[in-house]
Amino acid sequence: MNYEDTYSSWKSDPEHFWMGAAKAIDWFKFPSHALDESRKPFYTWYSDGEVNTCFNAVDRHVEGGLGKKVAIIYDSPVTGIKRTLTFDELLEKTAKFAGALKRSGIQKGDRVIIYMPMIPEAIIAMLACARLGAIHSVVFGGFASKELAVRIDDAQPRAIISGSCGIEPSGIVPYKPLLDNAIEQSVHKPEFCVVYQREQLEAPLVFGRDHDWDEFQKGSVSCPCLPVYGSDPLYILYTSGTTGQPKGVVRPTGGHLVSLMWTMENFYGVQQEDVFWAASDVGWVVGHSYIVYAPLFAGNTTVLFEGKPIGTPDPGTFWRVIEEHGVKTLFTAPTAFRAIKRSDPDGNYIKKFDTSTLKALFLAGERADPDTIKWAAQKLKVPVIDHWWQTETGFPMVGCPLGLDSPSIKIGSAGLPMPGFQIKVLGNDGKELEPGKLGSIAVKMPLPPGALPTLWNADERFKSAYLSRFPGYYETGDAGVIDSEGYVSIMARTDDVINTAGHRLSTGAIEEVLTEHPDIAECAVIGVKDELKGQIPIGFICLNAGVNRKLEEIMIEAVSSVREKIGPVASFKTVVVVDRLPKTRSGKILRGTMLKIADGDDFTIPATIDDITSLDEIRESLEKVGYPK
Repeated sequence: MNYEDTYSSWKSDPEHFWMGAAKAIDWFKFPSHALDESRKPFYTWYSDGEVNTCFNAVDRHVEGGLGKKVAIIYDSPVTGIKRTLTFDELLEKTAKFAGALKRSGIQKGDRVIIYMPMIPEAIIAMLACARLGAIHSVVFGGFASKELAVRIDDAQPRAIISGSCGIEPSGIVPYKPLLDNAIEQSVHKPEFCVVYQREQLEAPLVFGRDHDWDEFQKGSVSCPCLPVYGSDPLYILYTSGTTGQPKGVVRPTGGHLVSLMWTMENFYGVQQEDVFWAASDVGWVVGHSYIVYAPLFAGNTTVLFEGKPIGTPDPGTFWRVIEEHGVKTLFTAPTAFRAIKRSDPDGNYIKKFDTSTLKALFLAGERADPDTIKWAAQKLKVPVIDHWWQTETGFPMVGCPLGLDSPSIKIGSAGLPMPGFQIKVLGNDGKELEPGKLGSIAVKMPLPPGALPTLWNADERFKSAYLSRFPGYYETGDAGVIDSEGYVSIMARTDDVINTAGHRLSTGAIEEVLTEHPDIAECAVIGVKDELKGQIPIGFICLNAGVNRKLEEIMIEAVSSVREKIGPVASFKTVVVVDRLPKTRSGKILRGTMLKIADGDDFTIPATIDDITSLDEIRESLEKVGYPK
């Protein structure tokens, strides 16, 4: 089936479309209907169906004869450890750990926080919770104690499962002191903690509260999967809120299963025999959806990679993993490829490995600049597909689906809307804008199965955060354009659309021009306060490895290219060269924090920041060019 027919099929009869998609899942009780609109705007899907996530990820493959197949490849260049788990082994370990949790009182609806590094035990813990109908909330390993404490108080977990430490290229990160401090700060106290002791650093345990991972499971009895309703929560995943209070995105069980299963074949073009690698972290939504759940639902082999695109040990680590494990599909963030391209602009490391098993590269997480896409496509000789979605949706909203006679890729665009998403570009007045006009990206309600039905214990905040500005629509918080052929281009977060002398400009459009420069590896543009024009853009650029030209020449060329391709209306005059941009651990550039530094506003250091010293470099660079004024 092609894209046009598939999208039309959904649009003409969403109920029939999603009931058909539900047949790919094993249910204990098949749902009588797909959409429940009885509590608008809190829509639910498959609410009377009975199902279990762990059964669909593990048990059904064992029962179907795939028990000896490798389910998880664990590849950790930071420790030098590689190991595999078959579906048989994954079932045994998951059922036993679930039995230990059940013995300790964990039951359906209880919350369990998981605070672990990128190790197989993190996946086992997630699946064990799902097996019991308990709601897991994975917090990125190494998150600051204060941020972890906030999540403990919001989720109110009965238990916390942690690792003793994480391992970064810079060294060992002890998790246990962070966990202890978080529990001390939180009002809510978990009943018990389970700690997986890594050999690189064992942690002291609190008597009476903490349990060693292995000791905890001794004598436990493997337990079966508990049926839950399709509308029951599988997990809570916290995403940053503008108020500083994180938003607990709720993921419903049935819709999550159906939507993710649909994407593997139809969107990513993956077959059951394929090896799928999402180079992310289990603490982020990409890790939940495409390291853990979707590949296992589809019976794929998934790669769990504990390392970085560069520095573990070099820019060739991705290519080694592809060659060694026969990866067919790679999904990662654009920032990973920008880092590789910056370190190895000529692609010399790619030539050292056989990447012929790779058939497609998918990029998401933030906007993929055309230059990075072209570089990756040229070096890897595979389709490079940018696509767009959010923590809130859980699966792709926009893209070029490989499994549906993929429509042609337009570099610079994230692609076409996927079934379930009727996407519009709206002006400030809520009216739909004509093709090519920049505005707010919004999605007509209801959202499809798997997308958030609400925020954890915060129905009113869900409405105010997402539904209040454009009645009848979900506000994505992103700005962009839709062209005459329906292709959606995400240009910036709504906050990153700047107003210069009455002209609305996308910082993403300026960044696109800057990254076309052969010496520029990556960049970020922010709009700073200006008394005359309201806001004017400033560009921060990082140069490719080996560039030894005069910086002044590169800066002049960068400014000239923006003035030539966007026009003098952009008022683009200032470029700052920095060694690195401040980013979250998931690769998003902290443009909002950079802007506050430039404008002299108060700010708090984001808990998700990857390297705090990068903010000092931004501050020093801005001071040299006269900011804050």
